[in-house]
Formats: sequence, structure tokens, C-alpha cells
Amino acid sequence: MQGDHIAVKEAVLPFSRFPEADALLGPEMRSTGEVMGIDLTFGLAFAKSQLAAGTNLPTSGMVFLSLADRDKKVGVKTAERFRELGFSIAATSGTADYLTRNGIEVATIVAKLGEPDGQDAVDLIESGEVVLVVNSPRGRGPRADGAHIRAAAGKYNIPLLTTAAAGLAAVNGMADRGSHPLEVRSLQEYHQGVRRGGAA
Repeated sequence: MQGDHIAVKEAVLPFSRFPEADALLGPEMRSTGEVMGIDLTFGLAFAKSQLAAGTNLPTSGMVFLSLADRDKKVGVKTAERFRELGFSIAATSGTADYLTRNGIEVATIVAKLGEPDGQDAVDLIESGEVVLVVNSPRGRGPRADGAHIRAAAGKYNIPLLTTAAAGLAAVNGMADRGSHPLEVRSLQEYHQGVRRGGAA
């Protein structure tokens, strides 16, 4: 049967209880439950799923991107959508170079962690300027820059997404939310939509 809505399921993970833990999902991670967002578009459903999981997506500010090579192509589209909504972009040097070569304006470029000159990613997150972090891992382990970036986002309660695809879903949700405020509908209303779709 076809309906007029889309559902997005999200795991609820207790990172707020362990702010220094790496938010990368591994086989050892266990969720404390699941939530679901339901709405007429994927973007709105995704936004609802994040809100239900305890993450309220921002409406303005600076988005920080640090992407593995495999995510940079999708990252261009993600950054482009954020710019269209009025967000400014901050990025690590490698990600910033790729975005700039593809026509995306990067307002702030940060140094690698441990470099003596310039502000690094953790400094930027600690400053309070960043409203969302999109960080896809290049490697694992306590010495990886990404692990420190993700830990800083958790420590300061900054929304964190670990793939460029999730970043794109989030920004599409923000765009949809700007033109269609989130609404609550009962399951019975959604069920009626399924019945109508099935009868068509």
C-alpha cells in the first residue's frame, strides 16, 4: 500500500552521559532505544527523528565540515545547501580546499590539531561559534583528529553528524522546516492516508 508520508527511524545513543567518548558507531555500541519521525517529506521526517532523539537542528550560524575523501563529493552538495540557507561554512584545510575548488565559499579554515599556528577545529568548537558539526572519519583511535572533533562536539552539546549524507538529510530537513513548520498528526491520520493510497 502507498501512503502520503515518510518515516525515518533513529537510534538513541547515550553520548550525553559519556561526553569524552567517540561518537563513531561500532559493533560495541548499544542504543538505549529508537525513535521515529513521520511527515510528508523525507527532510521533515528526518528533522523530526533528530528532534525526538534529542537533537534540535539549528536554523542559522556556522557549520563545521571535516570530511574523509569518500564523502567530499556529497559534501559539496551538502555545503552548497547550507550556504543557500544562509549558514557560513568552516572546514579543515583539506575539506576547505575541495569545497573551494568546487565553488563553495568557506568562511573559516582551521589548522590540523597540534599545529603551532592558527585556530584548530577543537578551538573553534570550544569558542561557541559552531552550531553543527559534520565529521566523517578517516580513521579510528584516540590520536585521530576526528576523534577529538567528535568528542568536543559531544562535550559542548553541538549537534554531530558522521556522514556527509546525514548532513545533506539534515540541511534538507532545515529547508523543508523553513517552509513547512513541524506539525503533530495522530497515527490514525497517517493510517487514513495509507488507506487512501492503497485504494487509488
